Amino acid sequence: MPTRAIVRSNLYKDSVALMRIAQVVLAREGVRRATLLMGTPANKDILAQAGMRDAAIEDARPGDVMVIVEAETTEALDAATDECARLLEGERTATGRRDAREITLRSLAMASAASADAVLAQISVPGPYAAAEAMKALRRGLHVFLFSDNVPLEQERAVKALARAKGLLVMGPDCGTAVVGGVPLGFANVVREGAISLVGASGTGLQEVMCQIDARGHGIRHAIGTGGRDGDAAIGGSTLRKSIELLAGDPGTLVIAIVSKPPAPAVARQVLEQIAAIDKPFVVLFLGADLAGERLPRHIVPVATLHDAAAAAVALREDRTFTASGPNADHAGVAEDEARRLAAGQRCVRGLYSGGTFRTEAALLWSDLGVAHTAIDLGDDEFTVGRPHPMIDPSTRIERIVHEAHDPSTAAIVLDVVLGFGAHDDPAGALAPAIVQAKATCARDGRYLSVVAFVCGTEGDPQCLSVQQAKLAEAGAVVMPGSTAAARLAGAIGRLAASRPDVRAAHR
Repeated sequence: MPTRAIVRSNLYKDSVALMRIAQVVLAREGVRRATLLMGTPANKDILAQAGMRDAAIEDARPGDVMVIVEAETTEALDAATDECARLLEGERTATGRRDAREITLRSLAMASAASADAVLAQISVPGPYAAAEAMKALRRGLHVFLFSDNVPLEQERAVKALARAKGLLVMGPDCGTAVVGGVPLGFANVVREGAISLVGASGTGLQEVMCQIDARGHGIRHAIGTGGRDGDAAIGGSTLRKSIELLAGDPGTLVIAIVSKPPAPAVARQVLEQIAAIDKPFVVLFLGADLAGERLPRHIVPVATLHDAAAAAVALREDRTFTASGPNADHAGVAEDEARRLAAGQRCVRGLYSGGTFRTEAALLWSDLGVAHTAIDLGDDEFTVGRPHPMIDPSTRIERIVHEAHDPSTAAIVLDVVLGFGAHDDPAGALAPAIVQAKATCARDGRYLSVVAFVCGTEGDPQCLSVQQAKLAEAGAVVMPGSTAAARLAGAIGRLAASRPDVRAAHR
């Protein structure tokens, strides 16, 4: 098939913008692949590993956009590359002229002068330049939301050291989600404002907890992302500890919840010692870490799941005693009904997630059940080479759903659907036909396929929580109220299937 690789020089677009452009181009008839990446060495290596490196992009620099398009015909290829060029350039006015009074803000200095009351800078530039821009913002007294990735570790340390010295906050690098004073940043949801604040390294984890809190009638004051490496020993939990300090001093924050993968042991000890000395209630979720043996003050509540992080935060806000959740008895009948329809040999649970935290939580819950499972994050780099993230473009998951349906050992598929700014306009609607097709494929082969799904979002999101849930249910999915419940139900189906190998499909 004809392929074309071109470079657009001196044109920076962040990863979300490039993903959205790729999604539009891929929707064109006859287009098989559309890849848009900044010309960093890391991105060139990714293309090489995928067999997509081309001589035309060898000289691309970090501030250039690399475009690779594959189509079925030369005509489709020409149209697709023209579409890429138009979208990268951006829509122009009918006259093509700019109002003389409009001034393009080309630096932080110009932006600061134009917005004297600004307190935060959102930075999304190529990784090699991100630290320098963050330093400029910090020196101007601005907190930083650093969306950029591929920032060298030593530069992250330097940026966060300057932030500490100035008493400011750096969210990131590679921070995809935050809410500051009710304002969503990056991939975030529309949640009601309230007195509960969150801090953590997990993007989808923060989204799930804030949405679950919203569903319980409470709101979020702040949700601070730290960046994935912040809890590592090399960084020392700099943003995590500064966030706790700022939230502790914020009179509008009455409850604080920490949602993260386990920090380095020394960092975890420092954080627990810090919050022990603060006179505010805390919820702590270090996903996969066992805090049950820790001697914690009564105002610190350790939890093990995303569901319990939200439930505990709400209980503390309402001054109630929190009790950890377990498998819901109401869902036991659903698991039994799903499992009894399975044919012999259907034992495996397949988690096809777009969020890494959801994948981790499911794997932890399933490990205790002895379920034969595969939980993967289709948003990981190995699955997104040449394609947008599955939160933006569902095509990778659609292909995987159909593939898993042909595997006679597959008992259940688990899907997350993430709503909010930056996400697909109708993710459930896009996945629904694949669910229907997968279940029909199994039925033709004398098998049954259980599809368990949950939606991470709110009624206020552009895609609307209840609308998305209804589309999944209409397609035949069992829709659960959250990530924890979905993983537990799928695990129960897998456990029952494994314990009754001779059961044949009851619907036959």
